[in-house]
Amino acid sequence: MHNQQNSFIRTFFKLESAGGILLFFAAILAIICANTPLMHYYELLLSTPVEIRIGNLEIAKPLLLWINDGLMAVFFFLVGLELKRELIEGELSDKRNIILPGVGAIGGMLIPALIYMYFNANDPVAMKGWAIPAATDIAFALGVLTLLGSRVPISIKIFLTSLAIFDDVGAIIIIAFFYTSNVSLTALIVVACCLPVLTVLNRRNVVSKSPYIFIGIIMWVATLKSGVHATLAGVILAMFIPLKSKADPSKSPLKSLEHDLHSVVAFMILPIFAFVNAGINFSGVGSEQLFHSVPIGIALGLFFGKQIGIFGICALFIKFNLAKFPAGMSWLSLYGTAALCGIGFTMSLFVGSLAFEETGVNLLFDERLGIIFGSLASGVVG
Repeated sequence: MHNQQNSFIRTFFKLESAGGILLFFAAILAIICANTPLMHYYELLLSTPVEIRIGNLEIAKPLLLWINDGLMAVFFFLVGLELKRELIEGELSDKRNIILPGVGAIGGMLIPALIYMYFNANDPVAMKGWAIPAATDIAFALGVLTLLGSRVPISIKIFLTSLAIFDDVGAIIIIAFFYTSNVSLTALIVVACCLPVLTVLNRRNVVSKSPYIFIGIIMWVATLKSGVHATLAGVILAMFIPLKSKADPSKSPLKSLEHDLHSVVAFMILPIFAFVNAGINFSGVGSEQLFHSVPIGIALGLFFGKQIGIFGICALFIKFNLAKFPAGMSWLSLYGTAALCGIGFTMSLFVGSLAFEETGVNLLFDERLGIIFGSLASGVVG
């Protein structure tokens, strides 16, 4: 069982790190498209209208929002599956292993947000983006770690992954409470009606994935129409997927789904998301845009905020014997891991799209500049 879990962890890291490298190339391709004659076709692609209509029910969005609301719901579904498995039988099932990455994630979200707020306190529109530097991109961070090869102990990778999972949970809570528009009560009632059905499926230990996916799609549409961000439907659905089959304990619907989705998310969903969101046109960028308080707040929040928040709070807990060092980890490797968490990229781009693009605010700045510079500097130092 231990060897099986170990091989699962190693496969996960291989997928995540390879996915991180693919993410990098997708972002570069997006920037090339946005700064060459391909820009016209790039913008046409993102604004392509996609509609689904059944009677009076209509979902009509540009392709960009289908990717940000639809494909990212699958990503958050996978995050939910990972979290459930880790809490029940993984690294986080031992309470002692939760403390350090848990407090690190809190520090790593709080300090970057405070740094951003410091630079943007006088601008109510800019303040919408306070959560952008609070996010960590696990695929990118593990991709950078992979460049060091076997010299990196697996305990450091597990610590980074655990911290990133807590970070994602924090992002989910922030999206639910701070990036939710006008709420539709009717749609929320439909979401609420889906929950007892999922509970019955879980209690009866239904191991077939089809009924969960069917109810999940209904819940996603209702969440989308409710004004609460649709990606949250993915996390809720994940909590109801059974970890083990009672009829055959060797089978795990949750692990099977997780295994099937890992490749799709790492090699398709996240690179597609990066491609459609990272295309910055540098032609009109001058010092005014570059040194605007929003990109400056994001870049410094990601670079300094993550290092100070994660390393600082973890160091305090270790010094006062409230938590212990993971095996094979030193002060320097803890600091390096904290720096790597400053790679916000996909998650920061996602929160940025919720804060600015989807609100339709006409901006004089581009928050993606801060995300790219902050993430790049964090990756190099880490």
